[in-house]
Amino acid sequence: MKYQLIDTENAAVLAKGLCERIGIEGSQLKHTPKDRDTVVVQSYMDTHADAIKLVIDALIHRQHGVITDMGQIGAVGHRVVHGGEFFKKSVIIDEDVKKAIEQCAELAPLHNPPNLIGIKACEKVMPGVVQVAVFDTAFHQTMPQEAYMYAIPYEYYEKYKIRKYGFHGTSHKYVAQRAAIMLGKPLEQLKLITMHLGNGSSITAIDGGKSIDTSMGFTPLAGVPMGTRCGDIDPAIVFHLIKKEKLTAEQIDDILNKHSGVYGISGVSSDFRDLEKASDEGNKRAELAENLFIYNVRKYIGTYSAIMGGVDAIVFTAGIGENNSKMREAIVKHLAYKGIKIDPEKNSIRGIETDISAPDATVRTLVIPTNEELMIAKETYELVTQH
Repeated sequence: MKYQLIDTENAAVLAKGLCERIGIEGSQLKHTPKDRDTVVVQSYMDTHADAIKLVIDALIHRQHGVITDMGQIGAVGHRVVHGGEFFKKSVIIDEDVKKAIEQCAELAPLHNPPNLIGIKACEKVMPGVVQVAVFDTAFHQTMPQEAYMYAIPYEYYEKYKIRKYGFHGTSHKYVAQRAAIMLGKPLEQLKLITMHLGNGSSITAIDGGKSIDTSMGFTPLAGVPMGTRCGDIDPAIVFHLIKKEKLTAEQIDDILNKHSGVYGISGVSSDFRDLEKASDEGNKRAELAENLFIYNVRKYIGTYSAIMGGVDAIVFTAGIGENNSKMREAIVKHLAYKGIKIDPEKNSIRGIETDISAPDATVRTLVIPTNEELMIAKETYELVTQH
C-alpha cells in the first residue's frame, strides 16, 4: 500500500511511504518525511486496516511525524483501478459507490478488491473523514462508441459490458494538463498523444482535453507489448495454444499477463534496463524485444495522429518515457515526416519536465514526469471543497 500526504495549498509532499508484505511475515513500513531520511518500521500488519493504523502513527509520530494530529487531514483520495461505466469522474465515496466498485471487481480482480479493502480500512480508523474514489478508467469515458466497442455480438456488451475501458487515466490527464501549460495554449485547443511507458504501458489520443482513444482495452492486457503482458495479439492464438498445449483458461491468462511481453520475447527480463544491457552485449532476443516495443509505440503514434487529423505534441511519461533517452530517440526515429524531431542534447535528460524538440520541429516532443498522487489529491480537494 502506497501513500502520500499532500498539502493541497502548495502541492508540497509532506510525507510518503510504502507498506510492504501485508499479511505476510516480515511486513514493514517505509516512511519518508519531507527533507528527512526514510524511517523503516518493522511491524506485523495482518490487514490493510493495520497498515492504515501504522501509517497514521507514523504521520503523527513525535520524531518522524509531519502533523500533530489526524484532525489536520481533510480527506483521503483512493486510486481505484476500475469504475466501469458507472463513473465518468471522481466521486465522494458512499455505500452505493462501494457497491459499484465491488461490481467492477470481476473486470479488475487483482485491483478492485484491494482498493475496496483500503477504503474500508480508512473508514474504520478515520471515521468521519471524507473518502474520495479517483478512477483509472474515468478519464477515458469520453471515448466515442466506435473507439470503445469491440466487433463481437452486441449482446455481450449489453449483458457483460465488454468494451474498451482504458487505464492509467489519472496519469494521462495529469501530463495533458502540464503539456498545455508548457505549450502556453488552452488544453481545449490541443491535439496530444500521451505515452505512459513503463512496465505497464498505454498510449492515449487526447483531443481538446478529452480522451478519444487509448491503447489498453477491456483489461490492461491490450495495446503495446509491455514488461510481461503481451499487448495486442490475434485472439485465435489463445485457442491454438489451448489445443496444442492443453492449457486451461487460467493458465492462458497467466501466460499472457505474467510471462509474455518483452520478458517473453527476450527470456532475459521485464525490466527495460536489463534488456538494454543484454542488447548492448549482443543478445539478439533482447534486441528484438526492444525493437518490438519501439515499433508498436511508433505505430500507435501514427494511428492516433490519423484519427485526430494531426497532432500538436507528443508526451513521454512514466519510468521508460521519463528516463530512457535511447528509447525516446528510437521511437521518434522515422517520424520526421510528421514534423516530430528531437534535439539529441535536450534528449539527454532524465526525469525532468522538458521540451526536447529540435528547433525545426513542427510537432513538439515533451518529457513530463507523471504525478498521479498529486492528481488524486487535487481531485479529492476539489470534490471536498464543493461538497
